Amino acid sequence: MKKKEVINHIVHWLSVYCEQSKMNGFVVGISGGIDSALTSTLCAKTGKPVICLNMPIHQHKAEYDRGHEHIDWLKKNFSNVTSYEVELTETFKSMSQTFPEEIQDRLTMANTRARIRMTTLYAFACNKKMLVAGTGNKIEDFGIGFFTKYGDGGVDLSPIADLMKSEVYSLAKELGVVPSIISARPTDGLFADGRSDEDQIGATYDELEWAMVFLENPGDFTQLTDRQRVVLDIYSSRNKANQHKMNPIPVCLIPKEFKQ
Repeated sequence: MKKKEVINHIVHWLSVYCEQSKMNGFVVGISGGIDSALTSTLCAKTGKPVICLNMPIHQHKAEYDRGHEHIDWLKKNFSNVTSYEVELTETFKSMSQTFPEEIQDRLTMANTRARIRMTTLYAFACNKKMLVAGTGNKIEDFGIGFFTKYGDGGVDLSPIADLMKSEVYSLAKELGVVPSIISARPTDGLFADGRSDEDQIGATYDELEWAMVFLENPGDFTQLTDRQRVVLDIYSSRNKANQHKMNPIPVCLIPKEFKQ
């Protein structure tokens, strides 16, 4: 991958889109992970105003600290970056107290966290006339659908969604993103126990990248190892189950003769 060329291409794309939208800049949610670190850095390189939001909800300390470290690094290197911390734990608690207890399983409440954060991002974006920049990569957005519908999937534009996770790491290193984020295990930050993406998915991003490439140009299935077969099953089952996230919202089209 031609890293400098890819970086310049994304930064130019962001700038043009922002200008054509007649918006002032970008709002990015900072999780302490590699994807939001790369996205916010690319947005900062446009020279347009960037607001970084740290939005803790019962946040694991390591994630919280990495998010702050990245924001501090960005602000030292880019004068166009500002930040806010919006503590959302009490908001989440209030919603938990309002919801019937019977619907409060772990996944439902994890997704609720993501949707509270999306609402917060758009509050800033609306007030400041800015665009919410998505932080999803290609595996998450178009491979296994590993995002929350109307949560971290609710964005205005997706600058890194054509990058594999390995490419995200490569560009982040090129841009000098802080080592603590580069070396951290990927996590969606939606669980207080700090569980990693691999813990939830059952496969690493390297394995999922392999599966995506293999299925685009299938090879000899008889030569696969047992682990490769497991990874293909994980990838395929998640891809199938999450098509509702990746496809446009279905519209019931009314036959013309019914409208006459």
